[in-house]
Amino acid sequence: MLWIAIRMLTGDAQKFYGLLFGIAFSTLLITQQLTIYYSLIERGASGVYNAPEAEIWVMDQVSRTTEVNYAMPATALDAVRSVEGVEWAVPHLRAPASVRTSTGDLEGVTIVGVDDATLIGLPERMLVASKNILAQPDTVVIDDTGITNMFEDGQDPIGERLELNDQRAVIRGVADSIPSFTSQVTLYTKYSQALNYVPGSRNRLTFVLAGVSDGEQVADIADRIEAQTGLKAETRDEFAQAGVQFIIENTGIPTNFGITVLLGFIVGVAIVGLTFSLFIRDNIKQFGALKAIGVTNWSIVKMVAAQAALVGSIGYALGVVGTVLFIYGFSGVPTFKGFFIPWEIPLVSLGAVVVILAMTGWLGLRSVMRTEPAAVFR
Repeated sequence: MLWIAIRMLTGDAQKFYGLLFGIAFSTLLITQQLTIYYSLIERGASGVYNAPEAEIWVMDQVSRTTEVNYAMPATALDAVRSVEGVEWAVPHLRAPASVRTSTGDLEGVTIVGVDDATLIGLPERMLVASKNILAQPDTVVIDDTGITNMFEDGQDPIGERLELNDQRAVIRGVADSIPSFTSQVTLYTKYSQALNYVPGSRNRLTFVLAGVSDGEQVADIADRIEAQTGLKAETRDEFAQAGVQFIIENTGIPTNFGITVLLGFIVGVAIVGLTFSLFIRDNIKQFGALKAIGVTNWSIVKMVAAQAALVGSIGYALGVVGTVLFIYGFSGVPTFKGFFIPWEIPLVSLGAVVVILAMTGWLGLRSVMRTEPAAVFR
């Protein structure tokens, strides 16, 4: 009986391909939009991920993320170092600035000052030069995404001179970093040099990055730092989540992407429901004939379920493959750098497909169940 159901479905090519298109398009839209949404909000934690050595981030009580912060006095560094269980602590500066390029263009950038001695705070991987290049005077390292924003296509940034707060800066390296949420240009330099680039103020220490001693729990040391210094101390995971949560709470991204995903679901229901209803209506005599020869309603339910499973599995596979091809095809574009599909998203899409097929299948079955066997002889 199941084979007959499949032959009935594939025998009407137009409706069969229409069902496949509806499921594939709905899956593609839901999966692609959720993937972009997840990858975008994850960039709220890019500043944390780009400093992988830091186990604890110490900041002023009002600071919320790496981008939304309030500077501390320089004495905060010694205060953190004095806490028992802290193995090391280094200064970290993050501040906005405007640079003038050699061509006279003005560009907004983020200046990141890393520890002079250990270079903790610099992204783990360099694309051009090594981390030690910062030992040269007036040196800055640009992030790879920022190259496309500051320079024309194909222009080599190495050796380019910039003007930062009436100070000279020379790009001598390129870092492989995760772009920020705004994809703004990021320039990395030594902490002592960054103090010259950032406009002067009484307090300019943005964060203190700390590591814990062997045998100590990171969360316990963070609590100890807060109790002893009066500053806010968060673990790496906590501070990364704070950056993501800030994006969710203060932008319209969840609403916008949520509407798009909902539209993808509605479109899937509309296309699949209409096409499946037409298929059932056109084959109502065949179902009546089957009931006339003794096929039970339960067997017909299984036949329709087999038809829905075939359409759903093929359409779902096409939609997921389409999303993978989309992400792969745009992986070389700086805007989509680091985008990936978490394993939870295909499961959400699969759940949406199951709901779509269950709703449309149930609507189609209602007319089949009401069909009398004698209808085939009229």
